Amino acid sequence: MKLHHILSIALAALTAFAAAADDIAEASALAARLSPRLAEKVEFRHIDADNGADVFTLSSEGDHVVIGGNSANSMAVGLNRYLNRHCLTTVGWYADQAVELPDRLPDVKAPERVTARVGKRFFLNYCTYGYTMAFWQWADWERFIDWMALNGVNMPLAITGQEGVWRRVWTQMGMTDEEVCSYFTGPAYLPWHRMANIDCWCGPLPEQWLDTQIALQQKILARERSLNMRPVLPAFAGHVPGRLRELFPDADIKAMNLWAGFPEANRTYFLNSEDSLFTEIQRLYLKEQTALFGTDHIYGIDPFNEMDPPSFEPEYLNHVASHIYESLTAVDKEAEWLQMAWFLYYQRNDYTPERAKAMITGVPQGKMTLLDYYCEYKEMWRDLDSFFGQPFIWCYLGNFGGNSGIAGNVKEAVGRLETALDEAGDNLVGIGSTLEGLDVQQFPYEHILSKAWNFADTDDEAIDLVADRHAGLSLPDVRRAWHAIYDSVLTFPPVNFCCPLPCTFPQMGKEPSGSQLRYNTESLEEAYRLLSQYGGLSTALTTDIVWAGRQLLGDSFADHKRSFDEAFTQRDTERMAAEADTMRTIIREMNALNARLPHATLDKWLDDARAYGDTITLSDYYELNARRIITTWGGGLNDYACRNYSGLLVDYYLPRWEIYFEEALRAAKMGEPFNVESQRRKTEEFQNRWGKGIRR
Repeated sequence: MKLHHILSIALAALTAFAAAADDIAEASALAARLSPRLAEKVEFRHIDADNGADVFTLSSEGDHVVIGGNSANSMAVGLNRYLNRHCLTTVGWYADQAVELPDRLPDVKAPERVTARVGKRFFLNYCTYGYTMAFWQWADWERFIDWMALNGVNMPLAITGQEGVWRRVWTQMGMTDEEVCSYFTGPAYLPWHRMANIDCWCGPLPEQWLDTQIALQQKILARERSLNMRPVLPAFAGHVPGRLRELFPDADIKAMNLWAGFPEANRTYFLNSEDSLFTEIQRLYLKEQTALFGTDHIYGIDPFNEMDPPSFEPEYLNHVASHIYESLTAVDKEAEWLQMAWFLYYQRNDYTPERAKAMITGVPQGKMTLLDYYCEYKEMWRDLDSFFGQPFIWCYLGNFGGNSGIAGNVKEAVGRLETALDEAGDNLVGIGSTLEGLDVQQFPYEHILSKAWNFADTDDEAIDLVADRHAGLSLPDVRRAWHAIYDSVLTFPPVNFCCPLPCTFPQMGKEPSGSQLRYNTESLEEAYRLLSQYGGLSTALTTDIVWAGRQLLGDSFADHKRSFDEAFTQRDTERMAAEADTMRTIIREMNALNARLPHATLDKWLDDARAYGDTITLSDYYELNARRIITTWGGGLNDYACRNYSGLLVDYYLPRWEIYFEEALRAAKMGEPFNVESQRRKTEEFQNRWGKGIRR
């Protein structure tokens, strides 16, 4: 054997040994972050992959629990299995939620060896960065990244800090810093700027934000990569500032359609991918981004999300995709494209199979992975010939807007997923979730992600385990409650504006579709009765009680609202006044119930926003963004991100209902029709005042 060959083998062995040692160190550090007691109890070991599949083992040796894994990510899944099944605990995805462990950490009685069913486990959505993460700092991200690792996520969307990269690009192309910052939206609205839906709204974006976000993204990516994740960074998809039309008058830049009721000032612009300027912008962007953040060679690119392309002609769509991909590989030969398939659902009447195929196959086979975004409701792979052979990830969405109403047909989604794994073929390469906000019950997302692994639990056993780990011990009542929730409450897919009626705009004789019941109320009532006996046992169980209780209060509110409206038609002002008093009481009870969870409070949301500013002026600006996104939003999206937060219920929603009560009682006494225009005008005046009501 030649010397150089021997040295190559030795170097490969040393590299593998070092990687294994790094994995063990990272998994050990994760355990220590959760609890020093875990770091003392658990020992991690490196094992080989199982025929190329991720794998973990779980056993006891002496006083130690031994977790083996082929990577730090697999070891983290093994650690989570130990925490869930043996310690009967749930790790929350919020930084301030303590990991609640038993007094004595148990041993593992029966060893386990579990392999992954799919290689890719995706998590997050552009929108999550606005509806939940807009004002997160490193401590928030650190816990959340740990939560993702514990649940096996190895392909997170990682789009923090990209505006700092774009500022470098746009200023190199002749724009001033002032022009660039004014082109960006405010922090909470950046997801929709990144998706080319709106420009400028609630801006300009402060330079302080740009600088802090770059530093934050560097920490995020370092931690994600250390846990064997492959972060999905953005690339140029064609969205350009309108100012470029003046700087490059010969460039093929077209105005896009106005989005969601926003005015002309917020219109976006698209640069044709066949234009030579497109390739230059892509080169500049990837160069600057890679210098700051490195690359894992997979890029999120979504050129026409909820927007019409300049043409729906198949040939045009094929060329757009082809040239975007060519611009990527001109810079990064290993580049892969990750594409939301949401546009294929949202604009399904426009994207016929012929048009969809033209766009998807404009990229070489295997180089574009699609996120089938909303599979609990509509599996697009079935309508589009399994995406014409391109790989895809089956995704559970779970909620829109971070709405805090009960939603999610989890049991049905699991059935759909199992069928897809049997029927979709080899190009189903992963499982993921595309939730829009985190201010919801964790269980559905953990449950879906667990299906990426060959756990031996039956469905019933899995729900028993959820109940046990939420309570911290096995309680028949809590198990019955969770089976009722799984079988009879979580039975319908998420819809827009999904919140209890108190959090919606009052309408005489009407209820918004998102507040209407789609589940068995008797089952939820029984579950709440069973759960509420054990309120102090754990944070997870308290969350369950608040989650169920506020929904039931909202349901009761709807009953009284119908009675109020009926009394209005009868001009029964005495009954109207009594029902209004009851509705006020219910809102206050919901407010008090939500106050038991810090992340269900307006104070927490606004305090986090203010903490991001390093001056009073910046804190005020960030608070304005935080107030608007969960209330008036902008354009035609008022109440889209409605939340039944404590504080918001009494300070914002109750005054809107008071206007409704006042208008209805006045009209009833005068024998007049309900004055919708007067109600709307007074409500808009109140909303505008509240949106500017900065706290200091």
